Parts: sequence; C-alpha cells; structure tokens
Amino acid sequence: MEKQKNAVGRRKEAVTRVFLSKGDGKITVNGKDYKTYFPLVYLQNQVEAPFKTVELTDKFDVVINATGGGVKGQAEAAKLGIARALLEVSADYRPALKAAGLLKRDSRSVERKKPGRKKARRSYQFSKR
Repeated sequence: MEKQKNAVGRRKEAVTRVFLSKGDGKITVNGKDYKTYFPLVYLQNQVEAPFKTVELTDKFDVVINATGGGVKGQAEAAKLGIARALLEVSADYRPALKAAGLLKRDSRSVERKKPGRKKARRSYQFSKR
C-alpha cells in the first residue's frame, strides 16, 4: 500500500470520512484520540471491530472526520467506513468482513413528522369530552 486509502461511512444522520494509512494502530477522530472522543467502551469496540475481524490491530493509522448525528451514529458510521477502506487495501478481507456483517449499510433513520400528528406516528391525545 503506497498511498492512503479512503472511504465513507454513513449511519442515521452521521457521515464519516475515513483515511487509512500504514502505521502503528493510532486512531484519530476529529483531531482527538478515539478513546477520548468515544468515551463509552462499546462505542470504542464498534470502531475497532473491523480490525479485530481481519486481525490487523496495529498495522494501520486511521484518521476519521465525523460530522452530523450523535456519538453512536458516528461510531457505527466509522465502523462501516473502516471496513470499506480495508476492502480497498485488499479484497482478501471481504469474506471475513461480510461474515461479521460489517459491510452492511444500516439505512434506518428517523421517520419524518407528519402533519396532524404529534410525532411521526403518535397522534395528539384524544379527549372524549
């Protein structure tokens, strides 16, 4: 791998741009270490999941630009972005990543609010009298 590989990950309203380059396993999100940006352990595990699946924990440095959504959406978008970037490095990782379900784009997002409703589906409280 001569130059860096990049990919995009999306989840809910979150979008992440992932830049993968040879290194020693440093992951940076918006200029901060990923462990400070994602303080919850299960979100850190989401970001590490693609590397653990293909057993490349300390081979690549990752720079992630995350925008929109919340921290959970950004962590899951980063997971997809890293998995896609690893595919650009080598197509041999595809079976393992696909079996772990890391290449699926989770398209679920918030349903829009409808007129005459309190939220998307919930209606206003009915008053008989």
